[in-house]
Amino acid sequence: MSLENKIISREIGDILYASGLTVGTAESCTGGRVGEGIIAIPGASNYFKGGIICYADEIKENILKVNPSTIEEHTVFSEEVAREMVVGAINALNVNYAIAVTGVAGPGGALPGIPVGTIWIACGTADDIVTMRLTEDFGRDINLAIATSKALKLFLDFLKERDRE
Repeated sequence: MSLENKIISREIGDILYASGLTVGTAESCTGGRVGEGIIAIPGASNYFKGGIICYADEIKENILKVNPSTIEEHTVFSEEVAREMVVGAINALNVNYAIAVTGVAGPGGALPGIPVGTIWIACGTADDIVTMRLTEDFGRDINLAIATSKALKLFLDFLKERDRE
């Protein structure tokens, strides 16, 4: 885990610990790396309840309750699916916030119009979700490292914005 990710994870932890709120993850292509980043900080058990690694569509549908028609209409590598993964994780894990990641890390798996490196990140509450799309392909390992870092940063920025409100 990079020093930057440790700093971000520490800030996330400080905010969640102080607020008494909880977070969980729903990860497809990142396979648990975002959750790993969060639990790298001592005391994470106070605010991190768990994560669902939902690599297969059936897990997204059966556990996270992602609508199969959303996958059919938009593909599994879409903003719409990432948003539904956030809501599904919040409900399945009984948390206040969730972070979700779905995409094509590579080297294969691209779909027409969705090249390798396309990764959607979503985070927030059931009623307030922010998203980010990554589009560049730097190879599988780097794609996954970037997606993990961006997911943690997006969530930290989300928390800080809510803190200001």
